[in-house]
Amino acid sequence: GFDPPHQSDTRTIYIANRFPQHGHYVPQKFADNRIISSKYTVWNFVPKNLFEQFRRVANFYFLIIFLVQLMIDTPTSPITSGLPLFFVITVTAIKQGYEDWLRHKADNEVNGAPVYVVRSGGLVKTRSKNIRVGDIVRVAKDETFPVDLVLLSSDRIDGSCHVTTASLDGETNLKTHVAVPETAVLQSVANLDKLVAVIECQQPEADLYRFVGRITVSQQTEEIVRPLGPESLLLRGARLKNTKEIFGVAVYTGMETKMALNYKSKSQKRSAVEKSMNSFLIIYLIILLFEAILSTILKYAWQAEEKWDEPWYNEKTEHERNSSKILRFISDFLAFLVLYNFIIPISLYVTVEMQKFLGSFFIGWDLDLYHEETNQRAQVNTSDLNEELGQVEYVFTDKTGTLTENEMQFRECSINGIKYQEVNGKLTPEGFTEDSPDGNRHSLMKEEELFLKAVCLCHTVQINADQTDGADGPWHANGIASPLEYYASSPDEKALVEAASRVGVVFTGTSGDSMEVKSLGKLERYKLLHVLEFDPNRRRMSVIVESPSGEKLLFTKGAESSILPRSKSGEIDKTRIHVDEFALKGLRTLCVAYRRFTPEEYQEIGKRLHEARTALQQREERLADVFNFIERDLELLGATGVEDKLQEKVQETIEALRLAGIKVWVLTGDKHETAVSVSLSCGHFHRTMNILELVQHKSDSTCAEQLRQLAKRIKEDHVIQHGLVVDGTSLSLALREHEKLFMEVCKNCSAVLCCRMAPLQKAKVVRLLKTSPEKPITLAIGDGANDVSMIQEAHVGIGIMGKEGRQAVRNSDYAIARFKFLSKLLFVHGHLYYIRIATLVQYFFYKNVCFITPQFLYQFFCLFSQQTLYDSVYLTLYNICFTSLPVLIYSLFEQHVHPHVLQSKPVLYRDISKNAHLGFKPFLYWTILGFFHAFVFFYGSYLLMGEDTSLLGNGQMFGNWTFGTLVFTVMVITVTMKMALETHFWTWINHFVTWGSIVFYFIFSLFYGGIIWPFLHTQDMYFVFVQLLSSGSAWFAIILIVVACLFLDVVKKVLYRHLQPTSTEKAQLTEAGSGINCLDSMCCFSDGETACTSVRRMLERLMGRCSPTRVNRSWSSSDPFYANDRSILTLSTMDSPTC
Repeated sequence: GFDPPHQSDTRTIYIANRFPQHGHYVPQKFADNRIISSKYTVWNFVPKNLFEQFRRVANFYFLIIFLVQLMIDTPTSPITSGLPLFFVITVTAIKQGYEDWLRHKADNEVNGAPVYVVRSGGLVKTRSKNIRVGDIVRVAKDETFPVDLVLLSSDRIDGSCHVTTASLDGETNLKTHVAVPETAVLQSVANLDKLVAVIECQQPEADLYRFVGRITVSQQTEEIVRPLGPESLLLRGARLKNTKEIFGVAVYTGMETKMALNYKSKSQKRSAVEKSMNSFLIIYLIILLFEAILSTILKYAWQAEEKWDEPWYNEKTEHERNSSKILRFISDFLAFLVLYNFIIPISLYVTVEMQKFLGSFFIGWDLDLYHEETNQRAQVNTSDLNEELGQVEYVFTDKTGTLTENEMQFRECSINGIKYQEVNGKLTPEGFTEDSPDGNRHSLMKEEELFLKAVCLCHTVQINADQTDGADGPWHANGIASPLEYYASSPDEKALVEAASRVGVVFTGTSGDSMEVKSLGKLERYKLLHVLEFDPNRRRMSVIVESPSGEKLLFTKGAESSILPRSKSGEIDKTRIHVDEFALKGLRTLCVAYRRFTPEEYQEIGKRLHEARTALQQREERLADVFNFIERDLELLGATGVEDKLQEKVQETIEALRLAGIKVWVLTGDKHETAVSVSLSCGHFHRTMNILELVQHKSDSTCAEQLRQLAKRIKEDHVIQHGLVVDGTSLSLALREHEKLFMEVCKNCSAVLCCRMAPLQKAKVVRLLKTSPEKPITLAIGDGANDVSMIQEAHVGIGIMGKEGRQAVRNSDYAIARFKFLSKLLFVHGHLYYIRIATLVQYFFYKNVCFITPQFLYQFFCLFSQQTLYDSVYLTLYNICFTSLPVLIYSLFEQHVHPHVLQSKPVLYRDISKNAHLGFKPFLYWTILGFFHAFVFFYGSYLLMGEDTSLLGNGQMFGNWTFGTLVFTVMVITVTMKMALETHFWTWINHFVTWGSIVFYFIFSLFYGGIIWPFLHTQDMYFVFVQLLSSGSAWFAIILIVVACLFLDVVKKVLYRHLQPTSTEKAQLTEAGSGINCLDSMCCFSDGETACTSVRRMLERLMGRCSPTRVNRSWSSSDPFYANDRSILTLSTMDSPTC
C-alpha cells in the first residue's frame, strides 16, 4: 500500500454532496473509485519492463557487449550476442506482460461492475469506478460492497445488517453492523434524498478493525452528533448476507479503501541459490577479464618482433600505422572480450525462470498434497522459492489451526469453585455418579443458572436468520428445540453457547436491541445497552445489559490473567486451581465474571462511554481507560475449558522434521499451561526432555539473571535434550537487552515454545533468527491473519487453508491444507527441486567453459589475431538450441532418489542442508572439469588432425573451419552425454531430448552447410560438415575424444560410490521399483567386502548373470513413519548369490 498525501488529519464528507451554500467552502480532493493492481500501462510497458530486466547483471553485461560489437570491428558479428539477448528479453517480457494483462482484465471487471447510486431523488445505475466520496450507494443481498461505506439504513427497523469479510481477513462468520438511529429510519430513496448530514472521520489507514468518526445530522433546528466506529463501516470486498438491501454513504474510494491499502506489495524474497548464482557469475567475469587481458598482452608481446608485427602477406594501411597505441590496445582488449564473452551464460536466467515456473505446477498436481474432505490442493504463490524448500533449518509454526483442527468442543467448567462435566446433556458436578437418583438434579442452582446466562449473553454469536422467522423461532409446540445454527467469530464462543443450549439455557437470538434467552423453557429478554469489544491488549470482552427486572448488569469473559486480578469476590483461589488443571489437560480456558451497577454508577458510565466514543483524537486510548474503569470489582462466576483437537499425523511430522535436522519452534497466543500440554501431546516436547522456563518476568534484571542460569544449566547437563518455554513479556525483555544470551540458550535447545505472543512478536522472533550470524533459512507456517507478519518475514512462508480464512494463504509463498503435508513438501519437493536447480546452475557454467576455452587456446595458434574457432551461427545457437533442452528436462523431471524413500528417510534431508551442492567445492569441481574437457577437445582434435591435414583418400586438405567444426561436434556430443550421466530418472522425454539434441545438431549442420544461403555474406561453412563426416578418421577422432572425456568421469563416480558413499547414494539402493538398475546396482555393498568383489559382481551383472528379479521384496514393518502405508516397497534381505 501507499500513504495518500493528505493535509489534515480528518476528512469532512457532505452526504449526497450537499455542500454548504454560504461561506467560502473549499472542497477536499478525493481519489476516484478505480482499483489498480497492475504494474504496467500500454505506454510505459516497454521502458519500464526493459529497465527492470537490465537491472540483472547478465542482461546488462550482454547489452554492453552487443553495443561494443556494433561500435568497433570485432571478430564475431553483433548478431551472436544480440540474438540470444533479444530471445531472453522477449521471453521474459511476454511472461510478465501476460501476467499483467490478466491483472488489467481483473481490474476492468471490478471497475466496470454495475452499482446503484441515489442521485436527485432516484436510483441511478452507474459503474463502480464512477462512485465519488459522499455518494449514497444501494447494495443488495449477496453483493460485495464497491467502496468503504458508512451504513445509513437497512431493511430492518433497527438499521442492522450482517456481513461476511472472508475475502479480507478470512473470517467466515457473520458480523453485525449497525446504523445510527437517526438515519436508520430513512429506509426509502425519497427519505434519504432529504437527509442533511455531515460525516467527519479520520483519513484512510490500513487497519481493518479501526475507524474513528462522527456524524452530525441536522433535524429541523437542532444538530445531533453520533459516534461512528468500526461497527458502522462496511468495507469494500466484504459481502452482504441475510439482509435484503442497505444504503450507505461512500467515505473511502478506490486505492484509499482499506482493502487496497492492505495490498502488501510482496517483498521480493530471493533464494540462496540465486545469491550463489550471482557470486559464480562474478567469478566467471573475473576469469573472462583475465583471459582477455592475457590475450591482449600476449598479442603485443608477439608483435614486438618485426616479422610478426607486419608479415609480408598482411601489410598495414597508412591509417593503422598512425593510430594511437592506447586506442589500439583498448580496441584489441574489447575484441577479445567479445570473443570470449560466451563464458557468461545468458540463457541461464531464462532456463532457471522456466524451470521454476514449470516446476511449480508439480506441487499443485501432487495428489499426496490434496485434501479430500475440503477438496483443496496445494497452491504455489511464488515459484521463485522452490529450491529454498530444500534448505530449511528452522520451522516456526502457529499452534491453533495449524497443529490443531480449530474445532472446539466443550469439555468441563468450574462454577463457584465446583468442577462440572457435561454428561448426557446435563451438567454434572465432579464425583457425582450417573446412576444416583436423578430426581434431585432436575433444575439448575442459582449460581449455575447465572453462570450459563453469562455465557449466553456475553458473546458475538449470530443465529442463522432463516431460522428466526416467526415469533416462536425454532421452537415447536411441545417446547422441544430443533437445534439452532449459530455463527460466531471465534470457535470458542460458538462451542460455549452450544454447550449452554444443550444444558438448558438457550440463546434464541436478538430482536431489536434485546437478547433473548430461554432458561429451562422460560423466555427472558435482556436489553443490550453496551458492548465493550474484545481487544488483544485487554484480552476480554464485556456486555452491559438490563435484566427483565430492570437491574443493570455487566458480564465479562476473558483470559484468566485479565479477569482474576480484577475480581474482588467469588471463589477466586479454587477457580485459579481449576483453570490450571484445565490448562494442564490442554484445554483452552476462559473465566466468566459479572458486576451489578447502581443507577448512579450506570449514569456515570454511560456519560463517560459517550464522550470517549465521540472523540476524534486518541479515541482508542480514551476508550481503554473507560473500559478499565467499568471492568473492575467483578464477582467471579467460574471458568470454562474447551478442547481443540490435534490434526492427524502432527506427531509424526514433527518427529520427521527433527530427524531431518530442522528445529521446530511453536509460537502461540495461548496461555503457558495450555501451550505446554499441547506441545507434549503433539510430540514437540518429549516426556524425557528437560524443560526450561523463562516466564513471567516483569523486570530486566530478573530476566537476565534467569537467562544466565539457564545457559549455565545447559552447559552442565549436555546429555539431556532441552526444551525452552518463553512467554511474550519475558521475550520482549530478553530481546531488548540480552539478544546474544537469549539466542545462545535457544540454539542449544532442541525445541522452543513461545506462548502469549502478539503477532508482531512472532515476526520479531523470526527476524532475530534470520539475521543471526549463521543466517539460517527459516520457514513460517500459520493459518490466521495473526500469522501474516511472521509468514512474510520468514524466507519461506506457508499458509494453511484452515478455519481462520484466507488471509494467511493470500500472503504466503505456498499454501497447503494440513500441517502433515509439510513433510512431503520439504523432504520430497524441496529436496528434488534443490538437487535439480543445483545441477542446472553448475552444468550451465560447465558447458560454457567447455565452449569458450578452446576459443582461447586457439588464439595461441593464430597469433592472437582474434580469429574465431567456430562459425557465428554455431556461436549463437549453442546455448539456444543445441544444449538447452536436455538440462531443462532434467531440471523438471529428475528424481535421484525415489520420493517414497526421501519421505520415509528424513535423514537424507541433511545431505543437502547448508547449500551443500552449490558450495565452493562442487563449483570448483565443475569448473575444473569444464577446463579439462575443453583441453581434451582442443588438443585431442589437434593431435589427431593438426599435423596431418589430409582428410580424404584423394589427399584433399582441410582448413580452420573444418578443425573448428570437429571441436564443436565433439563438444556438443560430450556435453549432452555428460547430462545423460547425471540423470538417474529416465523418462521417454529425457531420451527424446538427449538423443534428439545430438541428431538435431547433425541434421542442422548438414542443411546449413549443404546449401548456399543467399542472405549470408560469407559461405565459410559451405560443404565443410559433409566433407568432415565423409572421413573415417574424423569419426574415429570424435568417438575417441568423447570416450576419453567421459571415461574419467565414470571411473570417479564408481570409485567414490564404493569408497565413500553418501547416505543419499546408499538410499538409492533401497529404491522401490520393478528391478534394480544395473548402473545403480554397482553400489550394492555388504559389510567387509573389498571393492574388487563388488567390481567382480558388477561385471557378472553386466555380462548377464544378474537377475534382479530374484531379489526378494518384502514389506518392512520397522519403518517408523509409514507403518500403515503399504505403498512403500523397501528392499530387505537380498539373495547372497545375487548381491
